[in-house]
Amino acid sequence: MQQHTISLLVENKFGVQARIANLFSGKGYNMDSICVAETENPELSRMTIVTTGDDMVIEQIIKQLNRLINVLKVVDLTFEDHINRELALIKINCTATTRSSIIQIADIFQAKIVDISPKTLTIEVTGGHSKVQACINMLQPFGIKEMARTGIVALRREYTGRSPDWSSSKIPA
Repeated sequence: MQQHTISLLVENKFGVQARIANLFSGKGYNMDSICVAETENPELSRMTIVTTGDDMVIEQIIKQLNRLINVLKVVDLTFEDHINRELALIKINCTATTRSSIIQIADIFQAKIVDISPKTLTIEVTGGHSKVQACINMLQPFGIKEMARTGIVALRREYTGRSPDWSSSKIPA
């Protein structure tokens, strides 16, 4: 079974998220992560759902999502060129002697210190899932007091590295 990243464009209306969550739970499908927010158009929301299943299960999920009234578009980004990111806020226990080591780890992962107290540091780390998880793993020995993760957000890449075919365009000479 493989993990799949599914992107949905949905109407930004009351109950849409609940219907999608009910579809997953009613069929016994698990959501590894779900992230939802308004798009550049306030009438639409983009949902990014990460789920695990074999090809048949994923095909069923996509068909059932497409049948929902307020769902406008469903794309499995797993095999397409796409960008994905996750954000984590991690509050770590620290002392005067461990503070510099924690800051060094944050620097290596290009994370930001977003809050500081005498006994804790709060770090914001953003990147692909494996980068975020690696940072968490490195900070674990210091004692993670609290953590919040966004889940994956993803968009299809626009430019795939191929040169455009300019021969058919009408560019003035």
